Amino acid sequence: MFFKTIDFSKFSSIKVGTSIEVLMLEHGDEIPTDRLIIGHANNLLVSPTPPPLMMLFKDFSFMELEDEVLTVGCATPTGKLLSFAKKNDLSGFEFVSKLPGSIGGMLAMNAGVKSYEIFNILDAIKIDGKWVEKKEIEHGYRFAKLNGVATEVRFNVKRGFSKELLDKLVNLRSNQPKTPSAGSAFKNPEDDYAGRLIEEVGLKGVSKGDMQWSEIHANFLVNHGKGTFEEAKYLIDLAKERVLEQFGILLKEEVQIL
Repeated sequence: MFFKTIDFSKFSSIKVGTSIEVLMLEHGDEIPTDRLIIGHANNLLVSPTPPPLMMLFKDFSFMELEDEVLTVGCATPTGKLLSFAKKNDLSGFEFVSKLPGSIGGMLAMNAGVKSYEIFNILDAIKIDGKWVEKKEIEHGYRFAKLNGVATEVRFNVKRGFSKELLDKLVNLRSNQPKTPSAGSAFKNPEDDYAGRLIEEVGLKGVSKGDMQWSEIHANFLVNHGKGTFEEAKYLIDLAKERVLEQFGILLKEEVQIL
């Protein structure tokens, strides 16, 4: 293991943060228990004073297909997994398109599109060096309690990659802003949409400094250049306050605030 200085204003997808020393874990390292594991910072909002952080080094970026079992390292970028599934005609991975980040990050939040989620297709996860079956892991809409550091994931695969499904799912995400963001800021409440609620309370397009509730999709907090953590947090808190006041619904963050 070794330390690497990461500038989160460049590394994170929302382009907010400062330079922080992050511990990089290599194969065979003992996993510390006093640090928070992060992925490729695609759903992170990092404050100036985050907890101690660690990441998986590129040793954990790999894919191995043997018979009908695919094993993937958790540092593997999602784009690589999608390309591999296409090339090897593996079904079930079509929804990964346009979901940025690493496989570990997808596991930690049970990432997906509509009803397609990563926990639907996985078999087991290697957590703190031991394989744990999916049924033993508490998970649901945009959450998973891994209770440790995931380093590998195993899928029982089937053949038949669907270009038609891929195109349909990519199209579902075509209304998302291209400006830097951390993806959906809030989880959708049951039978409703966070974007609709934010729009209803008059916050669509509202700014604080360089941070803004997107004019394209109200549930995306976008950074127009030099947005800060404080500005982002102000808008998140404002949305929660207004939606609770008007609709009695407490929005839950999908973006992870450190």
